[in-house]
Amino acid sequence: MINAAGPSARRISTLLAAVALVLTASGCAGGPGTERAADKVTSITALDYYTDASEHAQWSERLDACGKAVGVTVEQHSVPGASLVPKVLQQASSRTLPDLLMLDNPDLQQIAQTGALTPLNRYGIHSGGFAQGILSAGTYRGKVYGLAPTVSTIALFYNKDMLSKAGVAVPRTWDELKAAAARLTRPGRYGMAVDANATFEGTWQFLPFLWSNGGDERHLDTPQAAQALQLWVDLVRSRS
Repeated sequence: MINAAGPSARRISTLLAAVALVLTASGCAGGPGTERAADKVTSITALDYYTDASEHAQWSERLDACGKAVGVTVEQHSVPGASLVPKVLQQASSRTLPDLLMLDNPDLQQIAQTGALTPLNRYGIHSGGFAQGILSAGTYRGKVYGLAPTVSTIALFYNKDMLSKAGVAVPRTWDELKAAAARLTRPGRYGMAVDANATFEGTWQFLPFLWSNGGDERHLDTPQAAQALQLWVDLVRSRS
């Protein structure tokens, strides 16, 4: 999630350039305020969590291209995902935020609540045409603070040859999934793999299991949430 940050007087001018990059991040197309942004500032800073070499290079190239399109030099900084929100909260408190932030959608509202972010509509950014899910993720108290340059989703996929060789049908229930994972497990290979790290990635991959069981992340003390978590617990304990 890219977001413009502020709100000091100095940052107001740099935000115009930041907004131009927000407009162009997904394809470097022009938009309202682009010319004005280029006239106001020549460089901005960006913070993201792309510490993986290939991801960092890919995003850096994209930012550079979009910056050149509006005559702006982008200074990119990356921190590990687990460190991003604490760093941003610290910078928000000291009013030293960069001009652009890459945030995951669950974190945007927390940062916006500090008052350190600036609504995009102040700079002529129109949110019409975006899917409701993207707008909702970037909105806090009725104001849009960020728009996603990319959107990802999650799906389970399986190896048909492995299933066939093990004589396992494609699982359609959680019990069948656990049984299939156990049958497919071999030395050096797990029957099923998820990211269960205690990070936003682990949460992101767990949520579909929670939702498909009728759970809600706003109410984790429910039978539906407990059952979804138990599924993962059983898979880990069975080492499958």
